[in-house]
Amino acid sequence: MTHPAAASETVVLAGHIVDSLILPRVLDLILDAGADYEIVDFDMGRTSHDQSQAVIRLTASSTKAMESLLEELQVHGVNRRHDNDISTAVVEHDGVFPSGFYSTTNLPSEVRIDGAWVAVDNPEMDCAIVVELDRARTVPMHQARRGARVVVGSMGVRVHGLSEAPSGSAFEFMASDVSSEKPKALLIDKVAERIRLAREAGGRLLVVCGPAVVHTGGSPPLAQLIRDGWIDVLFAGNGFATHDIETNVLGTSLGVSVEHGGPTEGGHSNHVRVINEIRRHGSIARAVDAGYVSGGVMYECVRRDLPFVLGGSIRDDGPLPDTMTDVVEAADAMRALVPGVTVALMLATTLHTIATGNMLPARVTTFCVDINQAVVTKLADRGSHQAMGIVTDVGPFLAALAEELGPP
Repeated sequence: MTHPAAASETVVLAGHIVDSLILPRVLDLILDAGADYEIVDFDMGRTSHDQSQAVIRLTASSTKAMESLLEELQVHGVNRRHDNDISTAVVEHDGVFPSGFYSTTNLPSEVRIDGAWVAVDNPEMDCAIVVELDRARTVPMHQARRGARVVVGSMGVRVHGLSEAPSGSAFEFMASDVSSEKPKALLIDKVAERIRLAREAGGRLLVVCGPAVVHTGGSPPLAQLIRDGWIDVLFAGNGFATHDIETNVLGTSLGVSVEHGGPTEGGHSNHVRVINEIRRHGSIARAVDAGYVSGGVMYECVRRDLPFVLGGSIRDDGPLPDTMTDVVEAADAMRALVPGVTVALMLATTLHTIATGNMLPARVTTFCVDINQAVVTKLADRGSHQAMGIVTDVGPFLAALAEELGPP
């Protein structure tokens, strides 16, 4: 029986590969794939602001195994040392990529066209790269149009690691002494500092909210952050908006009194009654204008003309008239608001956090806040390399953050 010949390839990994723990992760992936490696050159940055570079010679059991390994490693910014131009194929049916299309990461990427490296616009993971003359951009599957040229294979594609050292690596945040009841002051200081720096540089702050924000008493400080002008965009679901309005109108959250913490008579139907009244008015904005909603997060969004997207799900009651029931349209509405965002706060919501994280470029500083440690690590595990997890109750976190930031 003839065995396939071993294949070798020399690759380069550059960026903040030490403090972000990318290098050891890459080496583990190589061994887990049954391949071997030799670090033939390593240039380590002297300060936290300097980048490092590792040149690695890979050996795999076959060419097929090598191509599979290279595809897996490129998600982490590993590239061939020597490369050729890209290959492309034409989209034959709307909404269907050609077989073998290159699946993108959220890291800054380039493609080689006629010997020149061209930056890929709007980095987003799980998309394809469409090439138009000397330009390249990411496109989600449902937006693929017949006749478009799409990159196939990984040849001629270069992915870059994070260009700046993180203000605290994911490991540092996860390993720090963070109480499950109340975040440490130092942690709040770091988050507030990043928000201030983003504002000074002209960046935008995105918050992604789950219903637990309301249930844990986080609505008032979140509304204050909007009122003070810190927040620029809000993504949430039908549940968050409903319970935020329920709290303002009826003083309950899912039927539980926000004043004494106990159930109220008939409270189980409060959220449905609120949805019904908002539907009677026609929209949240009209309910605000009519005086039915006089406070809360959604009230502040309307009053400050803050853009928001409410993405629906199959379990939604009502839903609210503002909730987008077509999830593909909701995702596109979210994509339209991502440009300019430099900091994102993911607050106690698994599905909306993952959905938003999939759209964000790696350059966006992302804090995932949840009492469940599995939630705060899942985003990074799914490819959002910049995500930093904070294990804490979101209500006290928002109260402390609003106090720390204060009026701008």
